[in-house]
Amino acid sequence: MFIVDLTRQFEVTDAQGEHEHFVQVHCELRYAPQPSLQDLGTFNSWFFHDSDGDLDTWAKSLNAHLELLQDHKPAEVSLYEEPA
Repeated sequence: MFIVDLTRQFEVTDAQGEHEHFVQVHCELRYAPQPSLQDLGTFNSWFFHDSDGDLDTWAKSLNAHLELLQDHKPAEVSLYEEPA
C-alpha cells in the first residue's frame, strides 16, 4: 500500500492551564500500489504555528508532493489516536 498519513497534534493541559501531554490523531489514506505513486517516494513535513513559518507557503509546498494523488481514490481510510 501507498500511505499518506495526515497527523494533527493537540496539547492537553491540566486545570491550571499547564502542559500535561500531547495527543496525536492520524488520518491515514491508503492507496493500492501503483507505479505512478512510487514517484512520490517518501516525504515528511511538519508545520508549527509558533514557528516563524508561513502556513500558506508550507501548504503550497505540499501540493507539489501530493498532486499525483488527485487522480487516485484511497482504497482504505484509517482514523486513530496514538496510544498515550
